[in-house]
Amino acid sequence: MAQAKKTLVLGASDNPARYSYLAINKLASHGHPVVAIGKKLGKVGDVQIEKDHLPVTGVDTVTLYLNPMNQREYIDYILDLKPKRIIFNPGTENEQLITKAKENGIEPVIGCTLVMLSIGNY
Repeated sequence: MAQAKKTLVLGASDNPARYSYLAINKLASHGHPVVAIGKKLGKVGDVQIEKDHLPVTGVDTVTLYLNPMNQREYIDYILDLKPKRIIFNPGTENEQLITKAKENGIEPVIGCTLVMLSIGNY
C-alpha cells in the first residue's frame, strides 16, 4: 500500500449522497488519516466532522468540496497548513487559490479524489 497521506476534507458532509462523504470513507479505507471540516458537526464512520478551523499539523493534502465563493474564508487557513498539495475536485476550481498555492510552494491538482484513489494515483 502507498504511504498514508494525512488529508483534510474541506466541505465535509455526513450526507451519504455527497461526494465529500464518499471521499472520507474511501480515504479512510485506503489507510489515510482524515480530518474533516464542514458547515455542521457530524460523523462519517470513525471520522468526526468539525465546524472550526482546527489547528492541524502534518497535512499532506487538502481536498476541496467547497465552491470558490465558500472557499474564501478558508484560503489563509489552507495556506497556513502548508500542505504538499490541494486537490480541486470538480466545481471547486479557483484561480485565486491556485495562484496563491503555487506562490507558497503548494501543488494545485485539478482532479477528483475519488478517481485518484480508485486508480491508485492518490
